[in-house]
Amino acid sequence: MSLTSVSRQQLSKYLNDFLNVNQFKDYAPNGLQVQGTDEIKTIVTGVTACQALIEQAAALNADAILVHHGFFWKNEPEVITGMKYNRIKALMTHDINLFGYHLPLDAHQTLGNNAELANQLGLIDVEVCADIPQNLLWKGKLPKPLSVSQMNELLTEKLNKQPLHIGDKTQPISTLAWCTGGAQDYIDHAASLGVDTFISGEVSERTYHCAMEQGIHYFAAGHHATEQFGIQALGQHLAQEFGITHHFIDIVNPV
Repeated sequence: MSLTSVSRQQLSKYLNDFLNVNQFKDYAPNGLQVQGTDEIKTIVTGVTACQALIEQAAALNADAILVHHGFFWKNEPEVITGMKYNRIKALMTHDINLFGYHLPLDAHQTLGNNAELANQLGLIDVEVCADIPQNLLWKGKLPKPLSVSQMNELLTEKLNKQPLHIGDKTQPISTLAWCTGGAQDYIDHAASLGVDTFISGEVSERTYHCAMEQGIHYFAAGHHATEQFGIQALGQHLAQEFGITHHFIDIVNPV
């Protein structure tokens, strides 16, 4: 068990600076979302601040939970009732801080979701597409071309989820663009880059036609699955930086 701690205020400032939150226009507040105990010795990371994650964090006597998908999204009901009440009540009952970082975690160039997905897939010549705001679309190459079945196997192995593929199964895969999560509508821009493959988390009805008519492979690899690595990397970084205990908890989500 960790013998050191970091104050809530210090951790909050460090995370906000490290993830450059002021540079982002987002759909939810980034940073401390629910206040808990002043001193943090144990932190739990997870993709989404669901009830199951909160309960498991409480069982570990965690002082803070750090997630990619937190609370208070735009256009959601503002009242604290039902599911939202139960989640917030559990956090406050156990005096657990909740930190949420959405787009800043997608975009971070060393520990973010896009960077970590590239690492998992072993991509090379990785770069951010500068003409897409907030560093959300990336591109790179495979070390050697793969067939569609080989790419399916690679994604399944690394993400622990079978992806959905759209495209010509006879065409090899070499150059890729990607954006984790629900970014299927970047497919047109990916096609304009000249890459042969685009990877994101979700799929829409229109995605099929966009891929087929522009001759580009599309892999819908799972919103949760593609965004599981950034939050883990960030938690490990905090454990090293502050000497606190870190646990990643993966709450199964097939979406």
